[in-house]
Amino acid sequence: MAGEQVTRELAARLGEDGIDVVRVVFPDLLGTDRGRDVLVEHLPAVTQRGLSFCRAVYSTTPGGKTTENGGVLDAGLPDVIVVPDLDTLLPIPWEPGVAWCIGDAVSPADERPVDESPRQVLRRALEIFDTTGLSPVIGPELEYFLCEPDEDRPNGWRPYCDEPGNVYATGRRGDSDGHLLRTLRTLSSAGLQTTGGNHEYAGGQFEINLVHSPAMDAADRAFRFKTSVKELARREGRLATFMAKPFNDGGGSGFHLHLSCHEKDGRNAFQAAGTSSGLSDEARWAIGGILKHAPALAALLNPTVNSYKRFGPDSLAPWLIDWGLDNRSAMLRVPAERGETTRLELRLGDASANPYLGIAGLIAATYLGIRDQIEPPRPSAGYGYDPAKAPTLPATLPDALAYLEEDTSMVDVLGKDFVRSYVDFKWEEVARFQRFVTDWEFTEYAYHL
Repeated sequence: MAGEQVTRELAARLGEDGIDVVRVVFPDLLGTDRGRDVLVEHLPAVTQRGLSFCRAVYSTTPGGKTTENGGVLDAGLPDVIVVPDLDTLLPIPWEPGVAWCIGDAVSPADERPVDESPRQVLRRALEIFDTTGLSPVIGPELEYFLCEPDEDRPNGWRPYCDEPGNVYATGRRGDSDGHLLRTLRTLSSAGLQTTGGNHEYAGGQFEINLVHSPAMDAADRAFRFKTSVKELARREGRLATFMAKPFNDGGGSGFHLHLSCHEKDGRNAFQAAGTSSGLSDEARWAIGGILKHAPALAALLNPTVNSYKRFGPDSLAPWLIDWGLDNRSAMLRVPAERGETTRLELRLGDASANPYLGIAGLIAATYLGIRDQIEPPRPSAGYGYDPAKAPTLPATLPDALAYLEEDTSMVDVLGKDFVRSYVDFKWEEVARFQRFVTDWEFTEYAYHL
């Protein structure tokens, strides 16, 4: 916590800059932002004592139901305290007079980090990874669908600018209202370090890339990116969704993570100029660890029932547990660049993933690969959807959750209490889905049966 005098001086400077509200936000298990708006004159006190929230925020479904994971109901719905991390303070360009920062959740009894806190899960993984002597650097790529209201659609929404074939398009051809340019400029002015973007494969689908940076900073910016894109869309009367596959007749949205590891002197530890592949031992071991723990990783990077409808042969999403040299059909791609830009691209994740948990899982698998010196198989060649070439990824969320529960090495890195709480929360999601009667079932069965 910052000293009271320091925060008083900060509050005074914010007031001089026209900021009268600080929005303190934190991620729940889903990666959704939760928070509170604080008048700037109260920031020093809030920084010292934190903000109280019901711990059930980590047990709350998208529909607002509180589930019994982590024992929160049996414990009487206790509090957590969220303490602002003032190092993350940034102005919000679309909310005049408002700045925002990310908070960390701690227990009111002893001020220890809360196990369910996604930021803490990543922090724990990074502390363990630090024993390798390397520092992970992450470059996030996120896709999303922009939707417009449509009363004639069962779900009330249709894809924005739904013309076919605008793959990698820019300008008004696939974006008649200039959404992408407006969003890019706004996110850049918000300090999120976006690099560029384009229209993606499906109608109304966009991708925006973020600068690579140390893992925690990358996760913070990806979390804020998702929050910002959704908020900007709401201001336009639209819906931006990062769900994995929102429409039956379109593709899915990915969350690709570029990973490199740096030595203490800043040198890229994945490069090795004298080898045939240009990859160091650490890079190979990282690949081996990611492949070995991919089934468990899926539970974090593909975290919803809907996630597994994005997978499949010829879907442009991974289907096999494989890797390849500059091969986009592989789950783990090694881009062609070498030297200081040597990196791995994990294409497993979908956009619904919580950035902190997805990155924590990648860090954990990479650490285990380096620690155990896991050698990968030969890289895949050609179009990577032949199940005779490599094992397939989990086909459903229950399968992935079972793999995570059974992967004791991953559980040890991520934290047993976190994994138990997360898995319980997700099993309850599976149960809700299995009880729900879908439109497909009615259409398929009602008339004839």
